[in-house]
Amino acid sequence: MRNLVSVIILTHNEEKHLARCLTSLKLFTDHIFIVDSFSTDSTVEIARSMGAQVVQNPWVNYATQFNYGIEHNPFQTPWVMRMDADEYVLPELASEILTQLPGQPEDVTGIYVKRRVMFMDQWIRRGGFYPTWLLRLWRRGLGYCEQRWHDEHIKVTAGRTINFEQDLVDHNLNNLTWWTQKHNHYTIIEMIDLLGTRYNFGSDDQHVEPKLFGSQEQRKRYLKLRYASLPLFTRPFLYFLYRYFVKLGFLDGRKGLIWHFLQAFWYRFLVDAKIFEVHHRVGYDREAIIDFFKSEYGKDLRSVARTDTARRDDARRDDARRDDAQPAPAGR
Repeated sequence: MRNLVSVIILTHNEEKHLARCLTSLKLFTDHIFIVDSFSTDSTVEIARSMGAQVVQNPWVNYATQFNYGIEHNPFQTPWVMRMDADEYVLPELASEILTQLPGQPEDVTGIYVKRRVMFMDQWIRRGGFYPTWLLRLWRRGLGYCEQRWHDEHIKVTAGRTINFEQDLVDHNLNNLTWWTQKHNHYTIIEMIDLLGTRYNFGSDDQHVEPKLFGSQEQRKRYLKLRYASLPLFTRPFLYFLYRYFVKLGFLDGRKGLIWHFLQAFWYRFLVDAKIFEVHHRVGYDREAIIDFFKSEYGKDLRSVARTDTARRDDARRDDARRDDAQPAPAGR
């Protein structure tokens, strides 16, 4: 059973979290593949000392790096799992994977699990943050990470998905200064994501389909498109009020106030301010905006789109070769 799942983790300077993550994974697998973007701390040493296989690859964005991990995964396990280094699997989820995964029908190709977010050592239960369903397990060869700069999801190319009952935990141990600096960086890729709804920086045919009454990720994508259509600077206020009052975020106490205010208002107001700056600096022309992101932030939107197109074309050629290799039906 321990040969059933291989886990892919992306890392960069995760020495504070990695051992905790790997220890939780050891409950159900020994096949852990880490794609490291040239950490300068002891991340790689910890990973190898705990039996993980490690490669290093330059960082472009999460989707590009994770698809690299999928393509270079050295383990030929029937199932693949996505994890972040600051997450860990609860023992109940590990047990569920061991007992429930082997008996799944062939048409089940993806499995959603619930993520609980911890902030300042407190579980954030309200504000629409729990349960968050994420597709984290899929059959090898049938899943990939959609090519987005932010808020990317795993997609399966065939079959159906089911939900498991137990949780994984997202619990970052860094301080609040680190958190705000990280989210300041996230504003750049969030800008690209929101502006991409208007300017189409990438290809749309591979993305999670927005649906109000679809899966949680489809509903989230639908609502994000509606959010992107709202006026700058009004939408952070509306989103915070929705999260904190309508979705009862105020019941999370003082730590919840910090979380919901920073994550739902401060972060998104900063995104809007930076989008305003983009238009102030270069106007509304698509090519000028693409050039701005390359010169100001080092984000080459054209190269990522080309990389993704090449990956999809490769997949189509592989499918064609497999079809050609199938024997002709009797009587043909």
